[in-house]
Amino acid sequence: MRNGWILLFAALLAACEQQPRAPLYLPSGENYPEKLSGWGVLQQRDGQLQPVDGVLPYDLNTPLFTDYAHKLRTLWMPQGSSAQYGEARFDYPLGTVLSKTFYYPRDAQGRLQRSEQRDAEAIELEQVRLIETRILLRQEQGWVALPYVWDDAQREATLDWAGASFDLELDGERGEVLAIDYQVPDANQCAGCHEEQAGKGVQPLGPKARHLNKDFAYADGAANQLLRWQTVGFLQGVPAQVSDLPRNARWGEARQGENLQAQARSYLDANCSHCHNPEGPGRTSGLYLDPTTPLSIAYGLCKQPVAAGKGSGDRLVDIHPGAPEKSVLSFRLHSTDPSIMMPELGRSTSHREGLEVIDRWIASLVGEC
Repeated sequence: MRNGWILLFAALLAACEQQPRAPLYLPSGENYPEKLSGWGVLQQRDGQLQPVDGVLPYDLNTPLFTDYAHKLRTLWMPQGSSAQYGEARFDYPLGTVLSKTFYYPRDAQGRLQRSEQRDAEAIELEQVRLIETRILLRQEQGWVALPYVWDDAQREATLDWAGASFDLELDGERGEVLAIDYQVPDANQCAGCHEEQAGKGVQPLGPKARHLNKDFAYADGAANQLLRWQTVGFLQGVPAQVSDLPRNARWGEARQGENLQAQARSYLDANCSHCHNPEGPGRTSGLYLDPTTPLSIAYGLCKQPVAAGKGSGDRLVDIHPGAPEKSVLSFRLHSTDPSIMMPELGRSTSHREGLEVIDRWIASLVGEC
């Protein structure tokens, strides 16, 4: 009889562990969960890390490069609330939780792989190494950025205000091995990168109309993300024709109607414009790489850089038409010197494939400086 009670208790305990907790609503205060599971937006089930019911995965047309890390992005809003559509940015309700989990695929021998990502609603835990999950929380005082670092067993992630670092090796498709110094940003660095408008605090960078306006491969079939957000009640005010809304190009695999310039500008938007826009922290440089700035001196064409000498590679202009080897922009994107490279955070290596697009675009430009 005693063994029967033990078995019953074990079964009940297992059943409880399989029940995900409801996402945490925290519109104010600083009692942030120490463990990622405390947010209730992700669960480990059937060998996967996946969003709980009511939490929506999403992806971007062209994402920020982060040392070849793959990313699972999710969104949750309190029941009965929704974001208001805006072409430049959305107005998110209190309690909104955005999560982004960084990971690397690995082969049967456990070696990490360097590859480009495809849409995914979940992560197969036996096939990846989890690194970190970042939470963005909308509160009364504004957005809060919280970094969580995964344990070696991939069972839980813990809030780490100071960030962390990992020495990793990635196997490339050509057999080469790439050593990277992966940096989990501390909370202040998270906030610094997400301050898209100087002095106005943290803001989401990825989930905007131009980045989200694409189909996502949901379990029940592909659908436009803006329309799916509207259908589930997460977004209101979406114009009727999403085909007429802003849409960034895909940097790597152009869709119909997306030319090389659209790909390059989309890449620069995703990787640079959070600082380099007329209101951003990089505004004093006079270099604006946001999508609303025309291809002009403000976008870097024949523009003399603020930095000189080492910071410019002794190159005279930010973008020299026809000559990436004479362009400061190309020099700083290729550099891995922390005192030179752009972006300043989020990478320890250069993005070879992405920079091939940038250099081909600069080489295609016509004109003289």
